[in-house]
Parts: sequence; structure tokens; C-alpha cells
Amino acid sequence: MKQRVMLGCLLVLLICVYFPNVVSAEEKRTPSGISLTELEDVVDGYVNNYIGETVAGAGIVVIKDSEIVLSKGYGYADIEEQIPIDTSVSILEWGSITKLFVWVSVMQLVEEGKLDLYEDIQTYLPEDFLTSLTFDEPITMLHLMHHNAGYEENIYDLLYDSPKHLTSLEEALKITEPDQVYRPGEVVAYSNYSTALAAYIVEQVTGRSFDDYVSEHIFAELGIEHSTIHLPAEDREEIFRHKTKGYSLSGIGEFKESPPFYISMYPSGGMNGTAEDLARFAMALMPVSSGNTSLFQDHQTLTELLSPSYAVQEGVPGIAHGFWEYDGAYRGLTHSGNTVAFSSNVQIVPEENFAVIILTNQANEVDLLFGLTDELVGDGEQTIQANLPTSDTVEGSYLSARRVHSGFMNLYSYLMPLQIRSISEHEIEANIAGFTANYVQTSPYVYKMINGDHVFIPNKVMYFHVKNGKVEQISTSYSDYTAMDKPQAFLIISLGVFIWCAVYFLISPLLLMLRIFWRWRKRQRSTSLTKWNWLLNLSGTVMILNILVLAVRMLTNAMRAYSELLVHFILNYAFTAISLISLVMVIVCWRKTQVSNIRKTGYLLSSISSMLFIAWLIIWQLYA
Repeated sequence: MKQRVMLGCLLVLLICVYFPNVVSAEEKRTPSGISLTELEDVVDGYVNNYIGETVAGAGIVVIKDSEIVLSKGYGYADIEEQIPIDTSVSILEWGSITKLFVWVSVMQLVEEGKLDLYEDIQTYLPEDFLTSLTFDEPITMLHLMHHNAGYEENIYDLLYDSPKHLTSLEEALKITEPDQVYRPGEVVAYSNYSTALAAYIVEQVTGRSFDDYVSEHIFAELGIEHSTIHLPAEDREEIFRHKTKGYSLSGIGEFKESPPFYISMYPSGGMNGTAEDLARFAMALMPVSSGNTSLFQDHQTLTELLSPSYAVQEGVPGIAHGFWEYDGAYRGLTHSGNTVAFSSNVQIVPEENFAVIILTNQANEVDLLFGLTDELVGDGEQTIQANLPTSDTVEGSYLSARRVHSGFMNLYSYLMPLQIRSISEHEIEANIAGFTANYVQTSPYVYKMINGDHVFIPNKVMYFHVKNGKVEQISTSYSDYTAMDKPQAFLIISLGVFIWCAVYFLISPLLLMLRIFWRWRKRQRSTSLTKWNWLLNLSGTVMILNILVLAVRMLTNAMRAYSELLVHFILNYAFTAISLISLVMVIVCWRKTQVSNIRKTGYLLSSISSMLFIAWLIIWQLYA
């Protein structure tokens, strides 16, 4: 018996000595429970459902216990030339993952005592730098980290299609300063401006450009050699030579190459690099056991960086100093990114020393970024409490807090609201732009996703702020939603007014031209009333066409400077003035002229349509 035990122990010892990787690999799993020995097959099977169909190419890196356990490229960096994605060579755009480098930089300066997270940021800024603040409460660095400084979204002068528009970070912040529409600390509204402002504060404190600071204090420390935060990327020959082409999806299996983009507020989304370089950054955030990371002098600073700093409710993922908490099998920290033609996602699970990096050269990709990540990190528990309020309380339409408030683009938010519908006593359906997901209530007004489109995965948990039986706000991982501020009837009427005015002013000139031709045939002279009515209709037609051209320009290329759109607003002002003058003259001439009932009806329709359209332009801010 003893001999058998000894032989068994000796056999185990020999296996551990000569085949250590086999034993350790079988023991190691992803947070969702996938064995590392099966990892590549699982990832291959998942990714192959999308590569070449809805995704041009992807670079995927998986880390476990500070080691890369999978690094693999899928699809093409250049479809036409059939150049495959290589995770160590292919340069892709990281988009908003760049923001994480801002927050690490901030915490480095906090560690050095040069920044205080609770101090009014104006302490670090030039005098009168911020000019659009609405509230007296100070904005702190934590507000910038939490995206709840109160800023509205601003799309003008954010992205450009040409480097000729690029300015310094300081100048870009002055040009694009948005209005402060929420009180600091009350509403999370994802903000590129907030992050760029934080990077500018780093410049003010250190006396160095942000890209120089990151190159020395992060890139050099981590051995990141094939990536750049400096823009434009064409200035770096090596980067430009290995830069992946970006694509948008024009149909299943059909990809259209997208133009490059340029951004002056580059700390919010300008980084270009390889998947393996991003993996180095992820590993530095999860050093083995409690060993120091090269990012900070003291491990406690890293602990603070990754600790919760904002939460609205227990059990609802919040924010950890700029990192978004994720409701997985274990607590995760994540950030995604999107540019014109690239999508990215990085997620770390510190408790498991696990990370997954996914970079794609595909616009608005979600199936790999969020679907595959979720497969690897798993789901959080869904313990359902008793005596929960019924789900019909939370039904309604909601607007993203991250939206334009001033300017004509505010109309866009009303076209695609988040719609919540009760489908059972404690289950709801969320719908936005045709994408749907089902959520079940687990605790009072906390709903967790149980199935649905991958686009909802970043917002797997929703918390409804209910007061006096009404929902005032919805908190999700990435951004809040606020209650619809315009009644449904108003929106329907507004749509009806635009359709009527568009049809009327596009058809009426043709009818008037026929009438002029008929009068010419009859050798009848036009009256002053006829001429002013013609000018009134022509002004409306020009403004309708102007609005339609503006919409087409924005839909075909959203990367526009405000100066490129200024001509549309000037035209609206000019022809509104002509319309008002014409309207007054029509009324004056009408009172002095005897006209038939048919002509009266025509003049009345023109006058009412002009007034309705001008009112519509004012309401939807088509003058700025």
C-alpha cells in the first residue's frame, strides 16, 4: 500500500517537473470559466462568426496572471491588399481608450502632490479660461473623471477630415467649450471636453505638452514602442507605414474604406497603436500580487486609481477614477473607444489578474468588443429580491444626458430616444434605434440585462431614480438618461409641421411659375401682392433646401468645423428676414387689393406656412 502511494506521489511530482505548463494551464481559467487550454478555440469560434461578415479585422490579446495567453489577429488590415492583422505590428486607432492615459497621468501628479482631486480645477487653469459655466458650485478633477462636470455634448470642431484644421490643445478647448447644462455631480454625461480639459491641466501643472508627458512617464516606463498619442500619425513614418485601414459596413461582407480623421483634443481619443502595446498598459494596471507597478512609485496610488470613486446605488456599477465598473463574474474595469472607422475595448479584472484587449478597424463594432468580452469575463449574480415595485412605473421615453442642448443637432436626440416598455411585473424591454434588450428587476428599481443586442452590454445594469412615482433619471454604466422634456404630442406636431412646410415650399414655386406663365400668355401684369407672395414662397423654398443640404452634409461627413456650417445659418437668418418683410408686405397689399377666394386661400397658406416654419426653426435652433 505504501509503495503504491509513493509511486503515485512520484508520478505527480514528475508531471509537475517535466510538464508544469500542462498542469497550470488546466487549472487556469477565464473569469467566465473557460479553460485556457480551450481559450483559442473558443475565441476562434466566436470571432469567425463575424470576421469578413460584419467586421473587417481585429486584434485580440488576452492576459492571465501578467502573461499574454492569447495574441492573435483576425481578418485584414488592408482588405484590398490582403494584409492580415498582426497584434504586434498593426497600428489601429484606440479612440477613447486614450482617456485612460489621462487619468493615469492625473494620478501620477496626485501621488507627487501636484494635483488635488477635490480642488476647484480653476486653481490650475489660466484666469478666465472657462467662460460658459452656469452654476456656482466648483468643478473638481473628480467631476472630470466621472464625466459629471455638467457639460453638454459638443460635436463641432471635435473631428476633422483634414489636418489643416488642427490647433493646439489650448486653442481647441477655447473654441469648443460647451455650455454647462447640469449642476456638477448630478448627471453623468460622457464628455470628450472634460477629459481634454484634464489633460490640459496636466500640461499646466507640468509645463510640458501632454503627448511629451505621456511618452516619458507612461510609454517609456512600459516599453511601449509601436504606439503614439501624437497627432497626426503621418508625422511618425513607422506608425504611418503600419497604420491599418479603417472600414465602415455597407452590407454583409461589404466594407467601405473610411477617410482618416484628425482631432485637436487628442487626449480624448487620438491614440494609435498595437494591441500588444495596449496589453502592456493593461498588465501594468495589474502587477503580480501587490508588487509595485512602473506607473506609480507607491502601489497604494494604483489601488486608489482602481477603487470606486462614484456610485449611485449599491449593486450598480459606478466609476473608478475614469475607469467604468463592469458587472461581470468578478468586478471588472473597462473602457471602450470609437473613431470614424475603428472600435476598441479593454477590460481588466484585477481580482483575477485577467484582461482582454480587442481592437478592430471597423466602425461602430459591438459584437466582438462587447459580446466576446462578456463571454470571457462572465455575468454577475442576479439575486432577485422580494416585494419589488412593478415595472410599469419605469415605462416611458428617455433622452441621453450626453446630448447637444444648444444648436440644431439637439434635434437628433429626439429622433432616437431610449424607450422602456413593461413586459411583465418585473421585466422590461429597452429599445433604442431598433436595438432591443430585456432586463429583469433584481432590487428596487435596479434592472439587469438578461438577453438582447450586444449594443446594450456596456449598460448591463440600469438604475431608475424614482421620485413621487415618476422616473427623473436613469443611471447606467456609461451615461445617464433623463426624462423626455417634450411631450410626445409636441414631437408629432413638430414633425407634421416640418413635413407640411417642406412639401408646401417645394411644390408652391412650381405652381406659382405655372401661374406666371398663364398670366404671361394672357398678357396680364403681376400685382405687387403677387410679387411679394412669390418672394415669400421663394424664401421658404430656399430655407427648406438649405436645411436639407445641411442634413445631408452632416450625415455624409460629421467631421466638420463650425466654420464650414456657418453659411447655412447665415442663409437662414437672411431668408428669414426676407420672409418677414415679404409677409408684412403681403398683409399690407392684401388689404388694398381685391382678390378672389382662391387667391386669398393661396396667400393665407403661404403666410401661415412661413410663420410656422420660422417658429419651427427657432424651436429647433436652426439659426446656430
